[in-house]
Amino acid sequence: MSALSLGSEVPWPPSVNDFYLPSVVDGAYPWLTKVTILIWVAAAALIVFFLVTYRNPQLVPTKKQWLAESIYGFVRNNIAKDMIGHDGVRFAPYLTTLFCFVLLTNLFGIIPGIQMSPNSHIAFPTILAVISYVLFNYVGIRQHGFAKYMKASLIPPAPWYILPLLVPIEFASTFLFRPFTLAVRLFANMFAGHMILLVFTLGGFVMLNSSAWLAPVSLVSWLMTVALTFLEALVVILQAYVFTVLTASYVQGALAEEH
Repeated sequence: MSALSLGSEVPWPPSVNDFYLPSVVDGAYPWLTKVTILIWVAAAALIVFFLVTYRNPQLVPTKKQWLAESIYGFVRNNIAKDMIGHDGVRFAPYLTTLFCFVLLTNLFGIIPGIQMSPNSHIAFPTILAVISYVLFNYVGIRQHGFAKYMKASLIPPAPWYILPLLVPIEFASTFLFRPFTLAVRLFANMFAGHMILLVFTLGGFVMLNSSAWLAPVSLVSWLMTVALTFLEALVVILQAYVFTVLTASYVQGALAEEH
């Protein structure tokens, strides 16, 4: 049966409403959706993974221990130290947790049977962005004191007569646009990737069921889905990396003596 002929049972074309999933327990607990469960699964999986790999650390690491150490070492050396400097080591645990959590929740979007990233809902990237926002402001105020931190963040080295124009720009850039762009960048990429894969997948079924002449075209649509899945896998990794690097960059800026 064509997806177009199913009426209200299968909405077509896909819309934003597809991201508002019903409760998994027949209307009770409306907050308990598939996306909420995926967040819990991701958090539990990461906790269990790192606890198991470091439960009995060995001088010659096992494969699991080597994988965990490689992930931590990558974030510590290539993000925390490179972006923040020597002080970056103390932020490496948070940045590693952030990187792993964003990466795993992004990967849910291309895993068959799940195919939904929690980050395709703006709420979850927003929470992550708020945590990073609070972190870099907290460390900046703790490092310099409130007055000096605000002065360094808002007053750039420029002639006094142009400061009335620059100060509002610096305020918007540092305290408004940073968390906003951090959240929206991750959300938009995961949302768009999910929608594109959905369109090509369902489009193939619609063309196959609507006319036999469109069967070759439907095959092309499914091949595009496979190709785009590999491309989406690269985007998934890149977005986790970018989110973590930007967070480290904001921390570095907050700790710097001059902005």
